[in-house]
Amino acid sequence: MTGPALPAAFLKGHIAHRGLHSEGVPENSMAAYRAAVELGVAIELDIQPSSDGVAMAFHDYDLHRLTAAAGPVDAQKAEALANIPLAGSDEGIPRFADVLAMVAGRVPLLIEIKDRDGDMGPDVGPLEDAVIADLAGYEGDAAVMSFNPYSVACFRDRAPHLPRGLVTSAFDARNWPELSHATRDRLRDIPDYEPLGCSFISHQANALQMPRVADLKSEGARILCWTIRSKAEEGQARKIADAVTFEGYLP
Repeated sequence: MTGPALPAAFLKGHIAHRGLHSEGVPENSMAAYRAAVELGVAIELDIQPSSDGVAMAFHDYDLHRLTAAAGPVDAQKAEALANIPLAGSDEGIPRFADVLAMVAGRVPLLIEIKDRDGDMGPDVGPLEDAVIADLAGYEGDAAVMSFNPYSVACFRDRAPHLPRGLVTSAFDARNWPELSHATRDRLRDIPDYEPLGCSFISHQANALQMPRVADLKSEGARILCWTIRSKAEEGQARKIADAVTFEGYLP
């Protein structure tokens, strides 16, 4: 199955990881997204749900690392989350719809849907539907991706016009203790790329030498990678990757 191609605008080469965050500009904040727009680079952002089913731009499952609050993100309604300041900021957690309204097509958006199943399984759907609804009518370049192939399948089946990809990794046990051994072994081989009609992967940067990555690239897949933290790392990654998701330095 062939899906929509990754828009060429992503292949300019640089994608700001969780926005262009820095000291005093938190990750996945409106300030970080505005900074990326001003620099003219694509934005990678993460999506978690509120308790009332609203797509929110936030990476973690719990509030404690990035705010002064605690507890699961999905235990709070969207209005409450929007009023919880991000650490080092007076801005709350953004609604995805508000990010779209602010970016307004000026830079590409690479949208990662966080796993809701727990073991990258089939217990997904509501968050994907919320993202699809927010993207309805959006005219800028956007692509969706997830580590969970069932999440990507939702987009294939419910919004086939959206470019889609898989976030991929070496899935070593040390970094993925929450996943079952069987799940890690399966996902490591990226078996779902073709059935899902993907056009790209976003792969763990220090695992770009995996043979499967080379195979996909030879078959026409676009290769993105995460997360590059220096120009030296970028130079190495670009031997394989078409674009890099970066943080901590300016390209």
